[in-house]
Amino acid sequence: MHISDKVKQMPAYIFSELDRKKKVLKEKGIDVIDLGIGAPDLPTPSYIYDALVKEAKDPENHRYSNYNGCLEFRMAVADFYKKQYDVDLDPETEILTLIGSKEGIVHLIQAVINEGDKVLVPNPGYPVYRMGVHLAGGESVDLLLDQDQGFVPQFHLLSEQHLRDAKLMFLNYPSNPTTATIELATFIEAVSFAKKHHLIVAHDSAYHLVTFGNYQSPSILQVPNAKEYAVEIGSLSKSFNMTGWRIGYIVGNKAVIQALATLKSNLDSSQFLPIQKAAAVALRSDFQSVKANNMIIGARMEKLHAALINIGMQCDKPRGTIFLWAKVPSGFTSLSFTEKLRSEAAIIVTPGTAFGTVGEGYVRFALAVTMERIDETIRRLNRLELGKEIPS
Repeated sequence: MHISDKVKQMPAYIFSELDRKKKVLKEKGIDVIDLGIGAPDLPTPSYIYDALVKEAKDPENHRYSNYNGCLEFRMAVADFYKKQYDVDLDPETEILTLIGSKEGIVHLIQAVINEGDKVLVPNPGYPVYRMGVHLAGGESVDLLLDQDQGFVPQFHLLSEQHLRDAKLMFLNYPSNPTTATIELATFIEAVSFAKKHHLIVAHDSAYHLVTFGNYQSPSILQVPNAKEYAVEIGSLSKSFNMTGWRIGYIVGNKAVIQALATLKSNLDSSQFLPIQKAAAVALRSDFQSVKANNMIIGARMEKLHAALINIGMQCDKPRGTIFLWAKVPSGFTSLSFTEKLRSEAAIIVTPGTAFGTVGEGYVRFALAVTMERIDETIRRLNRLELGKEIPS
């Protein structure tokens, strides 16, 4: 049986492997706490699935969508950007519907680079960036993120050799996995860097609405003239608990949007119309459900963060995302600590090395379980005798 070299060279997706290990434990009757995959456990707000049900009952909505996505959804995205960021977008030329941001990221890379071109990829960063470059026949170049510098891009570490043949750069804030957040100044620097080196900068803003306290995540499109060099990829998965719905968007540079639209029109027929129309209802809501979700996630974060600090793990308190990014205890590697948690406490976390070489020495905890399960996590960590007792 012939299998392509690209697929042969692809490692198993890390979260598929975590699922496999979780299944092995569950088959033994072990109670597993899964803090590995960042899939929200909270329900989709009722007003959104009520809209889905209503739209699904209309036979007209069971036809093919417009290849760019239905106008109702694209207009809702434009209204959201105007209200949230005071950014004007043309729904016809500057917005494209995605079947989730993961799909959009992989296809974006294929739409804008040629074989052999380089892509600047955050390290540590979302694994799909690097795998998307591999599938497009490109070369990933590490855009290093340093904890001591707040995990902002270290542009000065990129040499002319790094930048030779570079066509695209990814950013991601609030960051998966580091949870780092930024102010607009970081995007100003990034757009200036992209202009200087003739790059497209793609900002993955999957967690832009999942924030705590008074922090509001900026959009890269708030930078003056950013649309000349930038696109931004958004998702409703985390902010509205719609991971399985697979609905997102890309906005910004017209030429990039058109290139991606051309590619996608030959590969898919956009998302199911009732999902797009329900997503439009979500984006036009008062966001009270988003605020309520953030309160719940923030409370989980505060409790588990305090627990990790008490056992001696270094962990910055996030202003956004659904994760905690923690240094492993002394004497452990990312993998050995992940394995200890799995084998001795039935706690699944993601090793930092899943996100790049700079992730060594870290693990990522997903705040995607109830407070009761957070309490149980803390009890199990206590029994590992990694440090002093953690208050539950």
